[in-house]
Amino acid sequence: MLYKNVQKITIPSGNGAEITIETGKLAKQADGAVVLRQGNTMLLATVVSNKEFREGADFLPLSVDYQEKYAAAGRFPGGFLKREARISNYEILISRMVDRAMRPLFPSDYFAEIQLLVSLISADEDVMPDSLVALAASAAVSISDIPFAGPISEVRVAIINGEYIINPGINQLKDATLDIIVAGSSENVNMVEGEMREVSEEELTKAIKVAHEVIKEQCAAQKELVKLCGREKREYDKQEEDEKIKQDIESKFKDKILEVAQSFSPKSERSDAFKNMLDEYIESLTEEEQEKAPLMKRYFGELKKEVIRNFVLNDKVRLDKRKYDEIREINCEVDYLPSAHGSALFTRGETQSLTSITLGNKLAEQMIDGVMFKRFDRFMLHYNFPPFSTGEVKPQRGPARREIGHGNLAQRALECMIPDMIENPYTIRVVSDILESNGSSSMATVCAGTLALMDAGIKIKKAVSGIAMGLIFDNEDKYAILSDILGDEDHLGDMDFKVTGTEDGITACQMDIKVDGLSYEILAEALAQAKAGRLHILKEMKKTISEPREDYKPHVPRIEKLVVENEFIGAIIGPGGKVIQKIQKETGAELTIEEDESGKGIVEITSKDKKGMEEALAWVKNIATKPEVGMTYNAKVKTIVDFGAFLEYIHGKEGLLHISEYSWERQKTLADVLKVGDMIDVKLIEFDKRSGKSRLSRKALLPKPAYNKPEAENRR
Repeated sequence: MLYKNVQKITIPSGNGAEITIETGKLAKQADGAVVLRQGNTMLLATVVSNKEFREGADFLPLSVDYQEKYAAAGRFPGGFLKREARISNYEILISRMVDRAMRPLFPSDYFAEIQLLVSLISADEDVMPDSLVALAASAAVSISDIPFAGPISEVRVAIINGEYIINPGINQLKDATLDIIVAGSSENVNMVEGEMREVSEEELTKAIKVAHEVIKEQCAAQKELVKLCGREKREYDKQEEDEKIKQDIESKFKDKILEVAQSFSPKSERSDAFKNMLDEYIESLTEEEQEKAPLMKRYFGELKKEVIRNFVLNDKVRLDKRKYDEIREINCEVDYLPSAHGSALFTRGETQSLTSITLGNKLAEQMIDGVMFKRFDRFMLHYNFPPFSTGEVKPQRGPARREIGHGNLAQRALECMIPDMIENPYTIRVVSDILESNGSSSMATVCAGTLALMDAGIKIKKAVSGIAMGLIFDNEDKYAILSDILGDEDHLGDMDFKVTGTEDGITACQMDIKVDGLSYEILAEALAQAKAGRLHILKEMKKTISEPREDYKPHVPRIEKLVVENEFIGAIIGPGGKVIQKIQKETGAELTIEEDESGKGIVEITSKDKKGMEEALAWVKNIATKPEVGMTYNAKVKTIVDFGAFLEYIHGKEGLLHISEYSWERQKTLADVLKVGDMIDVKLIEFDKRSGKSRLSRKALLPKPAYNKPEAENRR
């Protein structure tokens, strides 16, 4: 029998649907492989790890790649090459979440390369695969012989109509006020990421709790699968240890490290001091002793982390002399770039973002042609992190995964504050260039993005700020929650999380928890401290600009949007596009037309000058207006006949101006007072009951003359 070792389990999904995980049928030469299925969604997860460590390795070379196969949804890839290319930003973001959830659970001394691949091989149009990827990945690693302190799982939780829903369908998510993905083990939550529509800290905390209950069940089910498979974890070479070197480094550097920490010097001076003391120590050794330099660097790094953590906890002060909840100095500036449509420079301590806004019409939208989603995005945020921002030299090879992740977090934070397409007709591109970095440049991007959007005149609903928080944890009675963390504090801490929001609630968050046993009480305390920090930053931002500009800058292209009834779309376009082309040619404006979900037409008009905009706008309104009896129209004379004249009073709609309706005085012929092409104001007085044709009157707009009685009648 070909598939004699197939094992299969059923896992609760949390939403009533059934999840199955099967192993032993596909990809049997991988160290671990499973197929996860919910509905018609199927994920293939495989993991392979080398048996040998890389020479000199001192970190875990883990790579996680999630890819959606177009065949899974019965679609061809877009573009010229009809095959899957490099993974998209959407797939990178999912890969990052899995990496962040699983990486901390591999042994700290395991340095063999691990490749974890998850593929969407079948798609269900209403099942979100992103919330299932980590579950599949964890199951593949758990049944393998690769050392792993899991299993873990990952679920989506949403608040929809006030209810907490686990792994809702795609259609349900349209009404969600909170949409987060939570990852964790049976004991702890270790990763949270998502977006919200101004929810409270209490709602976020409850959502994490609800998610963790389902995660516990899914982890328990994976443990049953591990028992069924019955594989032992592999043995591997442990890290080299040398107690003599370790003690020597501790005795020589413990006090020196503390002295540098207590000097409260800037980041660069502190880094140089640590580097110099270690370099001098290694250089003083013999060549034979220097062969163990990697071991010395590891011991020095571990000692430095321990000394500084204890310094922060015991002295209740931070590396830059701030209190735990103190925010660094903030400086804001708008309109920094004169040619940009909007710009802002936001500096907080040693972190600086220069952010610009570019506004365009519908043609500037970005098409997203994925397996699960095909849409056009009218708001995009790009985050750049050049090496000079940290005083380094690195090759420039496009945005790395970190940059894509940070940009996505900032985009989520701001996007819910962008008005709808009628109030804001523009496609918006936000670009954040990080010029200096020492602690959460992504949160600086959120703040600079808000300022730049207001500088551009975009009527954002509310201002958004962001803050990065940290936690140094010893036990329930001894911990430090740090507001606005430094880069060093990010590496030293047991939790780092970023929270963005308005004065009224949270709009996005990203959380990585690296310590076991963190209570919800401490998490709630950290969120409350983050809120206070957010509000302080908002207050500082509003000193520079508190409301969006009343108008766009002079060099911004003007855009107007109209909603018209479906029946007028054809008339605006005209036969063969003649009408829309004529409007564009005569006014210099650009027009695009699309239908919304209700079937109405959205007409977007873009013009470089006010005159062209007004002409095009009037033209379109004229075409899309239904004639109403009693309304006055500025009509164009088309033809003159013996009994009157025919006038075009709405584009494509003509009516008769009878000779008797021209004026109160009798006219022999309208040719004496009108000529073809004249524009006159007329009133629509009725539609002919038999023919339905329009009857127009100029006389109805004129004052009625006083009545003079004939002389003969007066003599009576």
